[in-house]
Amino acid sequence: MLEPLSTSILVIMYFGDVVFAVSGALTAARFKMDILGCVLIGAITGIGGGTTRDLLLGRTVWWTQNPEELVLVVVAALAAYFWATSDFANKKAMVWADTLGLAVFGVVGCHIALDFGAPFLVAVFMGMVTATGGGVIRDVITNTQPMIMSGQLYASAALLGALLYATLLRIGLPEIPSEIIACLAAFALRAWAILWDVRMGPPGEFIRIGGRSKSK
Repeated sequence: MLEPLSTSILVIMYFGDVVFAVSGALTAARFKMDILGCVLIGAITGIGGGTTRDLLLGRTVWWTQNPEELVLVVVAALAAYFWATSDFANKKAMVWADTLGLAVFGVVGCHIALDFGAPFLVAVFMGMVTATGGGVIRDVITNTQPMIMSGQLYASAALLGALLYATLLRIGLPEIPSEIIACLAAFALRAWAILWDVRMGPPGEFIRIGGRSKSK
């Protein structure tokens, strides 16, 4: 039997479910999939990362015991299907929906792993897996280059959020402020990467910003 999650974690988890499901449905819409395709891709994107985390931890997959999460991602994907209009708007909305999901799921995944008894470093890694897993599955199924492989800062943002959350808890900061700070930090890093095209460079070049590069 799964231990109940705190109200604040449930709120941000369900928010992450919705925005990730929307990002998946919008990706499907760009490929002109029908309503079933949009719902399927949206649902997989919404719950894929958490499912991967639970399987790796040997934990009961959350949504199999709490089907309201599955209903939520299906409804969110349906709403996105009827809302989607132009390909350009879909792409832009998908990227920012994915960014919101990435920011909150890094924290949710880390929290759940810690609560399950995982060591500090494992919990941080599970936060990153939770945040990136659904997007990777979405992109692989739709034959799109996964965002995590684009070079632009992506998994780094999830890792920052998970690491910051676990660290703040360890030093004694209350749960809710830790969640807010970590989510905002992850979102800010990913947003910076999107707006300024910040990328990790090849060996010998640590980071690139737009058309410029900064050597380390």
